[in-house]
Amino acid sequence: MISTLSHNLYHGDCLSFLQPSAECVLRNSITTIFADPPDNIGAKYGEYIDKIPDKEYAYLLHLWLLVFVRRAKTVWFSYNARWTFEVGCIVSRMLSKVQLEAKQCVQTFTFGQHNHHDLGNNYRPLLRLRHKDSPLLPNAIRVPSWRQENGDKRADPRGRVPGDVFDFPRVTGNSKQRRAWHPTQLNEGLVERCIRLTTPEGGTVLDPFGGTGTTLRVCKRIGRACTLVELDRGYCERIAEEHGLPILEV
Repeated sequence: MISTLSHNLYHGDCLSFLQPSAECVLRNSITTIFADPPDNIGAKYGEYIDKIPDKEYAYLLHLWLLVFVRRAKTVWFSYNARWTFEVGCIVSRMLSKVQLEAKQCVQTFTFGQHNHHDLGNNYRPLLRLRHKDSPLLPNAIRVPSWRQENGDKRADPRGRVPGDVFDFPRVTGNSKQRRAWHPTQLNEGLVERCIRLTTPEGGTVLDPFGGTGTTLRVCKRIGRACTLVELDRGYCERIAEEHGLPILEV
């Protein structure tokens, strides 16, 4: 068991926090980064403008991923499906230069974004980039199998390891998880499964886009140390109020 859990909240830009010269907590000892950056689709954030030229955003995607894999043993990266091809190209180039294991997962949801003119979007890509000597803990995320639930004696009593399709609903307005003061939010169940799979007890988790503090809530519940970095001062204040944390500056 972890004797002392460290939870930290930083206000500022995640790239500044993670730059080699920065004197920041956990910079050299991050087990898992869970990142859910802005999608560049015009969402109404507080201080961040979520609509920059596509070329600039594609460059940011490249920079984020490059910095993250240099700082953490495993990186989870949730992104909007419209950027699938750009992220694929970025990862292909990275794999030719860095020894990484890449796994493409997906979050699916029944109530996606409705579209009268074409197929609506009912999924969100979830990329995992992992250094080959990094922790991988499948037993930590086992769930009841169909055989267990139906009394089949052949069932593995441990349950089964879920697949790479994460079936967690979107966090919409009627969800108990929802923080209405923020435009976007990931399901805590999805975040928890990712963290449990790649972060042992005693490991450290960094969320470079703190948002509503989802990753922190999950880490506190399952007993993992967590650091959030959030660019928006107002969001930092909301998270600090909920969790009783001081706001540190990058």
